Amino acid sequence: MKKSVLACLFATAMLSLSAHAADKIRMGVVVKVGGNAWFNAMEAGIKSEAAKRGIDAWQVGPTSADPALQVRAIEDLIAQKVDVIGVVPNDARVLEPVLKRAHDAGIKVIVHESPDQKYADWDFEMVDATQHGINHMVALAQCMKEKGDYAVYVGSLTVPLHQKWADAAINYQKEHYPNMHLVGDKFGVGESLDDSIRTTNDLMSKDANLKGILAIGSQGPIGAGRAVLNRGKTDDICVFGPFSPGQGASLVKAGAIKGGFIWNPMVAGEVFVRIAEKLEKGEKITDGMTIEGMGKVKVDEATRTILGNETESLDKANLPKLVKMGL
Repeated sequence: MKKSVLACLFATAMLSLSAHAADKIRMGVVVKVGGNAWFNAMEAGIKSEAAKRGIDAWQVGPTSADPALQVRAIEDLIAQKVDVIGVVPNDARVLEPVLKRAHDAGIKVIVHESPDQKYADWDFEMVDATQHGINHMVALAQCMKEKGDYAVYVGSLTVPLHQKWADAAINYQKEHYPNMHLVGDKFGVGESLDDSIRTTNDLMSKDANLKGILAIGSQGPIGAGRAVLNRGKTDDICVFGPFSPGQGASLVKAGAIKGGFIWNPMVAGEVFVRIAEKLEKGEKITDGMTIEGMGKVKVDEATRTILGNETESLDKANLPKLVKMGL
């Protein structure tokens, strides 16, 4: 009799553990490209926060910044029947059909750096896009002494957030710095180190009055900085933009990159997990609430956007602290 009772209790415990495991939230986050310092930091944030909250979350990093590879990765997550899919899109429109399939399958979708993304439950931004662009333009203009030609790089011409940052910066320049002139249009090279180097070399060769580069995209400032350094133009051309501190530290020290502003990608990874848990638990996301890592947020229900206001300066004084954090 005792053996029978013990066996029954053991079976009940095992069923309970199995049910608990089945209830564990499963989340895959598809980023723009794998293997670079920025998204490595994001992955660390996803893993650490998921471990704290008992969530099964992982990052998928395509081998190149190709929207088609993101589509395949999302299709794979749909096939795995995950609960939540996170995405940092390379091309918002290309992803619409596959995100609709995820939505139709009952999978919640969270995007980052993709405002107005169709078929997303929420887009979260660590900082207001307009202000982020203006902050970079003010710093660039001060360095350029408010005169001369400048170029703007974005990660891709199909990344909505990069367009918003760039457009805000350009519009601010036109209103406040009439002696500065934009060279051509925006260059969609900021996620490629080689393309950023090549574009910067071409611009320096063609434009003797080039005084600044606002480079948006994880590799844009790095590529521009390397090209400027190799040409011995660190005193002549100001490079500003968001970049991974560890990757850009030596270029800042050499004066090839003058600075920029970022949010902490590790924290952004953590926020992916925090928002996923809120959605899965049915918790409401409301204007004025505090989300750890984002501070007090602005919430736009119409566009399904969550805006934080957390940035770090990438100047010589603040950079060592960020590098020490492993960013």
